[in-house]
Parts: sequence; structure tokens; C-alpha cells
Amino acid sequence: MRMPRAILVLTLAVVVAGCSDIGLRNLDPPGAGPDEFSVLPVKPLTQPKDYAFLPAPTPGGANLTDPNPKADAVVALGGSEAALNPNTAIPASDAALVTASSRYGVPANTRQVTAEEDAAFRKNRGRWTRLRLFPVDRYSQVYERQSIDANATNEAARRRGIETPSAPPLE
Repeated sequence: MRMPRAILVLTLAVVVAGCSDIGLRNLDPPGAGPDEFSVLPVKPLTQPKDYAFLPAPTPGGANLTDPNPKADAVVALGGSEAALNPNTAIPASDAALVTASSRYGVPANTRQVTAEEDAAFRKNRGRWTRLRLFPVDRYSQVYERQSIDANATNEAARRRGIETPSAPPLE
């Protein structure tokens, strides 16, 4: 018995759609609406004293109005501008934290090892989540066993007598 062509074409389309790999996170905007991250709050523009001595424009270079936006953002969020410099020593206020976290030793290649282990984990766990007809965010599927149920954890803390005033009770 021969398979009808429509079923064959549909099966082929499903197989080809399932082979596409868009990565672990699907963060495409759901519509053609505005992008809230494209609007940057910058300092007000100022008029130069002399237009003859303006610097030449440099693509990707510093802005005369807002020369250091990352440092301004860190300061606005309560951080220190000096923390952006990788050569800056650890501040005295963080000495106890660094001592406690490195009490068993810190390998020099921790970030590299962690990145390799995570890539292997995602490859192993994400093997069967690649077959999808429609684009979905697979991050939560891959890390589902490692996620914490916030409501269950909150309720367990309340049963132990720990106050959790920031979270409303479940209804």
C-alpha cells in the first residue's frame, strides 16, 4: 500500500522543522512592538563652546555627553565605579566574603571548567528537547530538575516559623 503524497510531504516538513537548532534560549520578540531596551536614558545634550574644535566622530567611541555610561549605571544602582576596573584590588568591605568563599582554595580555571561542564550538561539534557514544531524557550526544560519552586520553598519556610513578609500567601 502506497503512502499518500500529502502525508509524505507533511512528515518531511515535520522532520525538517524538528532539525532546526535556534539555541537554548528563544528570546525573539513576540511581535513588532517597541523594544524597551533600545531607549537609553542619557544625560541632556550640551552646546559646545566652540564648534571649530569638536573632535572627529569615532564609531563606537566615547560620547561627549555621556562618556562613561557603564560606570554611571553601576553608581546609580549603588555600586562603586572603581569596581569596573579589573585591576582594582578587592575592597575591604568584601574581604570577609572573599575569605569565606575561598577557604577551601580556588582553582585558577574555575570559570572555564564551569563553562565546559555546563555545555556538556546542556548538550546531554537538551538532546531530546530539540525536536519542536514551534519555537519554544527550552532553557526551563533543560534546567527543570535544578529549578526551585518558589512557592513550595516559601511555604516550607513559613511552616518552620521563618517570616517571609515579601511574599503573599498562596490562595
